[in-house]
Amino acid sequence: MKVQKKGVINLFYIPAVVLFLVFVIYPFLHGIRISFTNWNGYSQTMKFVGMNNYVRLLKDPNVKTALVNTLIYGIVSTIIQNILGLAYALFLNTKFRGRAIVRTVIYMPVMIASLIMGYIMYFVFQYDGGALNDILTWLGREPVDLLSSSNAAIAIIVIVNSIQFVGVSMVIYLAGLQNVPSMYYEAAKLDGANAVEIFKNISLPLLMPAISSSTILNLIGGLKLFDLVMALTSGGPGFSTHSLSTLVTNQYFSAQSAGYASAIGIVSFLLIMVISNVVIKFFDKREVDV
Repeated sequence: MKVQKKGVINLFYIPAVVLFLVFVIYPFLHGIRISFTNWNGYSQTMKFVGMNNYVRLLKDPNVKTALVNTLIYGIVSTIIQNILGLAYALFLNTKFRGRAIVRTVIYMPVMIASLIMGYIMYFVFQYDGGALNDILTWLGREPVDLLSSSNAAIAIIVIVNSIQFVGVSMVIYLAGLQNVPSMYYEAAKLDGANAVEIFKNISLPLLMPAISSSTILNLIGGLKLFDLVMALTSGGPGFSTHSLSTLVTNQYFSAQSAGYASAIGIVSFLLIMVISNVVIKFFDKREVDV
């Protein structure tokens, strides 16, 4: 009876497996095949060019710029999101009036699509008619064109991305804090430990699973950042704010070099996979049992 039940349950996996194969595995394998060709994305024919696309991207300064930007978007955003998320969680883990409202306000940006958030921020920072420059003009100051400066634009993208998704980290850390047994805190207070010592020796070690989950989610999100970059700068000025994800789109549609775009996409996938696995192993060694 148990064997029959197990067999019936396994049948329910089939639709999920089929969908995964059709919409994930097949496109990925097809992308690998295209990366070894000179296909322009539109032609009915394509020519096998071997490793040419991969050799080309190693020499392409735009790829190097996009790679550095991708690491900045991923790593810096993750650091900001985790620090702010943990701070919010520690604050909201205490009881005070209006706590539910504060949680909602912090988490609300997560529910806005990144593309929409990008356009909202664009209307804040744009040079002509932007809300920020309207305020500066009203105060008698000269307007600033922040999005025309690569360093300023990158900083804006990182800050906006961090603030939008800090609510995810906050929720994860709140769940982690609420799962720490209260007897540990009570015992520490009886031993005369102060708030910093309690956080360092009890909360932080027991939050390692939460830190790991939050870091991985934020890191992957930052490394594959696309919508926000396209809405705010479209990779400009020039190629200075492109991430690897937006560069793939640029090479596929604007440069009509689908084979090269596929090669960049494969490299981006491998980069995210390697970094994610390294981070997971790093945190796995530091987790402790409750």
